[in-house]
Amino acid sequence: MLSDTQQFDRRNAIVQFLRNGLVRKQGDLVHLLQRDGYAVTQSSISRDLRDLGVLKAGGRYVMPPEESARANGNFGALAQFVRQILPAGNCLTVVKTTIGAAASVAVAIDKAEWPEVVGTISGDDTIFIATHGEPAQAQLITRLRSNFRV
Repeated sequence: MLSDTQQFDRRNAIVQFLRNGLVRKQGDLVHLLQRDGYAVTQSSISRDLRDLGVLKAGGRYVMPPEESARANGNFGALAQFVRQILPAGNCLTVVKTTIGAAASVAVAIDKAEWPEVVGTISGDDTIFIATHGEPAQAQLITRLRSNFRV
């Protein structure tokens, strides 16, 4: 089990590798981290990438926009990943994203703490967003389309 400091250091190393554009596959990241003395496996890297909200775009892993920008409602950098916003019943909205981007978009929506959102569930390219009812769903769809320019 890693200490919080060890995990923090490893994740900082991951962020640096991603910002330098060196990573196209998880195996590349495992190799780079092992080279630098980190004890990692593909499974631990996969968890780190998920927890960091890392996206895969253009054949390489990329960092999402800063957490503070997302929490303050700046979704501009994530807009490129959102493809479609659809109502699905009276309390459920579906957001379609590019492959691999749904988790990062869902985290941004969760961190925004919009009052009409009850919660999100994301897969690889689809997000389900539950709302408090039809009026809340309509408000959410308007907000999503405005923020993501869809």
